[in-house]
Amino acid sequence: MSAPDSLFVRACKSQPVERTPVWFMRQAGRYMPEYRAIRKQHSLLEICKQPELAAEVTITAAEFLGVDAAIIFADLLLPLEVMGLPFHFSAGEGPVIEQPLRSAAQIAQLRTDRAAELGYVSDAVSLVAKHFAGNLPVIGFCGAPFTLASYMIEGGGSRHYLHAKKMMYNSPAAWDELMRKLVDVTAEYSAAQVRAGADVIQIFDSWVGCLSVEDYRRYVLPHVTTLVKRLQKTGAPVIYFGTDSATLLPAMNETGADVIGLDWRIPLNKGWSDLNHRCAVQGNLDPILLFADWKELKSRAEEILHLAAGRPGHIFNLGHGILPETPVENVKNLARLVQNYSTSQTGNQKPEAGSRKPASGSRLP
Repeated sequence: MSAPDSLFVRACKSQPVERTPVWFMRQAGRYMPEYRAIRKQHSLLEICKQPELAAEVTITAAEFLGVDAAIIFADLLLPLEVMGLPFHFSAGEGPVIEQPLRSAAQIAQLRTDRAAELGYVSDAVSLVAKHFAGNLPVIGFCGAPFTLASYMIEGGGSRHYLHAKKMMYNSPAAWDELMRKLVDVTAEYSAAQVRAGADVIQIFDSWVGCLSVEDYRRYVLPHVTTLVKRLQKTGAPVIYFGTDSATLLPAMNETGADVIGLDWRIPLNKGWSDLNHRCAVQGNLDPILLFADWKELKSRAEEILHLAAGRPGHIFNLGHGILPETPVENVKNLARLVQNYSTSQTGNQKPEAGSRKPASGSRLP
């Protein structure tokens, strides 16, 4: 680990901190001119597979925004390639799986012994950790078994998850085998990131909100719980995040993850209460609010800090990733706003002693 005593890592462990740490999902991405410049020269996968480029993108974003953690630049689907399921990115359509999984025979052929071939991600983590030299924690990540399985079965993005759910319901043994294989690969892949210097691992379950509570408990919860437990053996705190997951929070809580990410569809205090305050929480501003004028953005961010009420274990973040056209200065000023406020246990906000003043109230570009 590179920064085990940082604000962010301590907050992940629900320990008291001087102020609320902040970082943003997709903080290195298409909304930043520096990233767009690199993308003109390289494809997304080329950036992921060249550690120096992935590290540069990661570091540039974290330093420009002044956030409290750097998340490694990678793609959720990278493990699919080493499992024997090639994919590519189609312009305007996102990832395309070249041969979607539709049978038990295909699942049986998936490899679980090639996770080491994803070492380029760990190499990038190592470069970022060395750059920050303990001054900023590094977040590694992986896709959750359900979300990765859905991509593999659907062949790309989906609205109804028809093929994935059909496999769950009609071929539960094949489904479980797929999930077990995904846990094996992502656990090894993520543990390597921790060995390379990642302080925390986030598990992204971007599509899990399509499930009923019953289906989540039956087909997903046991496998995510296994993954969380395996990752916690590395000593790194684990964040588990799903979108549209308000109904699933009590079940997600049973994974034992150190932090549960909340999206914007549930008030932060209600989400935390639904988790019985067992763990830390991360979230949960609607990413679209970054397009609002500063007065509205500031008010809504302060409301989240107010709802957290100074309880140990809140990490400020968005309820999902930053969108491509987001005004960069709004992101930067939001980070400053959060960092310049400290919330007392009674829920009263006050500027942190010796802190920089919050951004001005004028409308930002």
